[in-house]
Amino acid sequence: MKSHQKRALLNSLLIKMAWLCSITLTNSVPVLATRNTLPRPGKTYVIENGKIQLVINCGNQASVVSMALNGRQVINAPDGMYTALNYNGKTFTSLHLLRKPAAVPGKDGIVINNIIYGDDELSVAECWTFLRKGDEIVWQIARKFSKKVALTANSAPVINFKSIKTWDGAFQGYGGLAWFYLFTDKPSSYGVHSQTSRFWNSRNADGLDVSVSSPGNKVAMTYKYTADNRLEYTIVVSPQAIIPRLDKDTHRRLFIRGDGNVWEPVPGVNNSTQSVIFKYANNTKRYDRGHLTGVNGKQISAVLNTIARIGVIDSLHYGGNSWATPYGPICLHEQYIAQLGLGINDPAYLKGYKACLDFYRDHAIKADGRVYSRWAYSNEDAAPGQYNKYGFYEAQWGTLMDSNPDYVSNVADLFDLTGNNNWVKGQQQACEKALDWILNRDKNHNGLVEMMNDNQDEQKSSDWIDIVWASYENAFVNAKLYYALSKWAKIEKLLGNITKAEYYKNFAAKLKESFNKPCSQGGLWDEENNCYVHWRDKSGAIHGRNMVTPVNFMAIAYGICDQQERQQQILDGIEEQMQKEKLFFWPLTLTSYEPGELRKDQLPFPNYENGDLFLSWGAVGVAAYAKYKPQIALKYVKNVLQQYGNDGLAFQRYSRKDQHGQGDDILAGNSLAIVGLYQSIYGVNPLYNRLYLDPHLTPELAGTMLKYHYQDQLLNIRLSPGDYIIADGRVELRAAEKFGFYATGNLLSYFDKGDENPAMQITGSTRYRLTINLWTGQQKTFTINSLNGKAQRVTFRIRALKPLTMYSLRVGGKISSTKSNSKGDIVFTDNTSAGGRKISITAF
Repeated sequence: MKSHQKRALLNSLLIKMAWLCSITLTNSVPVLATRNTLPRPGKTYVIENGKIQLVINCGNQASVVSMALNGRQVINAPDGMYTALNYNGKTFTSLHLLRKPAAVPGKDGIVINNIIYGDDELSVAECWTFLRKGDEIVWQIARKFSKKVALTANSAPVINFKSIKTWDGAFQGYGGLAWFYLFTDKPSSYGVHSQTSRFWNSRNADGLDVSVSSPGNKVAMTYKYTADNRLEYTIVVSPQAIIPRLDKDTHRRLFIRGDGNVWEPVPGVNNSTQSVIFKYANNTKRYDRGHLTGVNGKQISAVLNTIARIGVIDSLHYGGNSWATPYGPICLHEQYIAQLGLGINDPAYLKGYKACLDFYRDHAIKADGRVYSRWAYSNEDAAPGQYNKYGFYEAQWGTLMDSNPDYVSNVADLFDLTGNNNWVKGQQQACEKALDWILNRDKNHNGLVEMMNDNQDEQKSSDWIDIVWASYENAFVNAKLYYALSKWAKIEKLLGNITKAEYYKNFAAKLKESFNKPCSQGGLWDEENNCYVHWRDKSGAIHGRNMVTPVNFMAIAYGICDQQERQQQILDGIEEQMQKEKLFFWPLTLTSYEPGELRKDQLPFPNYENGDLFLSWGAVGVAAYAKYKPQIALKYVKNVLQQYGNDGLAFQRYSRKDQHGQGDDILAGNSLAIVGLYQSIYGVNPLYNRLYLDPHLTPELAGTMLKYHYQDQLLNIRLSPGDYIIADGRVELRAAEKFGFYATGNLLSYFDKGDENPAMQITGSTRYRLTINLWTGQQKTFTINSLNGKAQRVTFRIRALKPLTMYSLRVGGKISSTKSNSKGDIVFTDNTSAGGRKISITAF
């Protein structure tokens, strides 16, 4: 037999042994030594693929003692990687074996059989197979228990990285982040339901992807900051649901300060097999956002990779509060959770949030359509008896009614980010229920829905500012409702329900009309203070006349306030006060609430919700200023980045008095000014049928080049004032004004300005650049250039013209007459050229 045939046979045997290795269990097993008395190392074996190197020890123990990534060692210890189990207070591991295992090395891997540990009551036998498969190294673990018992811990494997600082964090398969910056106490542990971890740090490019495959089983992972400053990463596989151990009455807590297991005991099944797959990742390339001029691109990437993700507590629980917050709350009354995905720009986040919103649809909405306002690890923040078994509840502070429109807004925004029609159709009934419940609160039929509380004397809140006693006709909630109605009406039309679409559209129009009326006429505009008030009591008394910034920012950003004079009065007034106090970010209010309007301990001003700086309203603030004075919007984006450089933004808010971080509720919303940079200054607005580009740039941002993922495409976006380009690697679309872009296969669709339907479509497989020179009702002029130097034929379809109308068509120097069809389309075919082919269509 030739040598290459022998190698092939051996490798074939290795693969077969991964599944068929025979394991012999012993019935008489001595009690094993504890973990801190490691045995003498045995023989070592190396498996590597050019980017990952594993050193495996096989003797009195079985373990991986070293891992190097691109030559950088991230694991170096006798207990680097091993398997373990715990039951009846006893821990047994592959670091202490009952007999020496058998190792069979081969060209592309190694099989280690008869790895046996345990005692007389329970023993486990394992067969490990390490295989090199392309750019992956696969560690397959086949286990057989002597009998079924409840295991307090069942780790296959445990992985000990050299230091808690080896990585900044681990991105989850659903888009969340285990951010090790938040591990301030040791020991402490964070558990997640994920099959993938992408380990990342900001100091170098070397990253590690770890994924687990165990068909038919559930998978969970735990990250622990150990007493000896290491990061212990464990994987748990079980045929049953893996449930948190704490708290005893809820079993929802995923972050534990102090020692102990995150998970409830799991059964040790007779046989199990799982594969742990290691893959090197170049994280510099993976998280490359392009060339960002005029701002600190590294800080932007860091904020969106960390702060923006920490509100993702687990695979089905997305919010704004960090998983490290003591009682782990999620506020369903936050309309910007999907919007965070616009900045995060990770398909995993969007996919995971779809599953989360489906979970909310099924468990967070009451039968009558009321959306619970919160979720938490425990029930300590809930109103008595106002919670369900899934952890959703009404807050003790009042009925926070913005959860109803915010649920709908997040569904609508996520639909725009993904373009998934089937998914949004599955949400249609729930969103209609949520909207109809709150719309039925408009008892006086003026378009402004009323809260559950009638006046401030009830000392109950009704919105996100939850210890201010906003009541009856609340501008904060109604502004959010307007946004939800405006978004959802379009989706109803898209889904074919014209009646509902018109109902929501008309309600939004009535709401807007009443909202804009002066307070003296039943509206919410304070003519004396030039701002929208926070609320009106049922008695007609006006409250919150102190320039509540989110109310006024939302009114402008969402299109309720479209009077230019009012916009300027609001924005100039806020900026004047910001200059006086030299604040780095907008406070929740410019001046104090009156006594009786809020909880007594919020006085004297400024204090907490009465005047402190909450960064969660950064996106609407940036949006409000971007169209008026983008240099002001950009200033506060830069201020947030500078603050991130100072303290990491890991706070709930900032004190108005000294502008230092405060509070233990760490908020993902601290990133929203950066999200606003993308959405309102760069103008990147993913919509269900196009990427809508509407920049508001300052000169210092000229030359910005963004790499942006849109519906499974990586787009390159180049921005300078009056010169915008979107390219997908095949075609480029260039214009001096806002436009929409969509490309798939051989089809490019150009959307004029903010139009929802394409104005022109081009079909052709060639590489080309389309430049829009002029696009008006009377004349449309554009140039098409070949990007590969070859002239190729393409077909143009000019749309949205007057039906059955004659037009003059100029292609290069050739002029002809053509007539639009009954749909208002003109279709013709021509060649691209390296020098550029200028085409124009003019109405007679």
